Amino acid sequence: MLEWAWSGENPFGSICDQSGEVAVEVFGLAICQYSDNNQIYRFSCDREWETEQDSVYNSVIEAKENIPSQYCEVTANWQVCN
Repeated sequence: MLEWAWSGENPFGSICDQSGEVAVEVFGLAICQYSDNNQIYRFSCDREWETEQDSVYNSVIEAKENIPSQYCEVTANWQVCN
């Protein structure tokens, strides 16, 4: 993991099912890169850090700039992993 963000008590937002009902709330965001790949992945996670959705980007900056609008209820405070 390169960077992560946790929303706290309130979720960043939610993922809805096909009927428009909330399927899962997103509390964690993680930006990762596999050692054998140049692509950057942003994972959207539930309260237990279980991955609910992922997206692929060319850079960490692009991953942060393209957070879906439904995840903007809480501002992401990114933490760098050491």
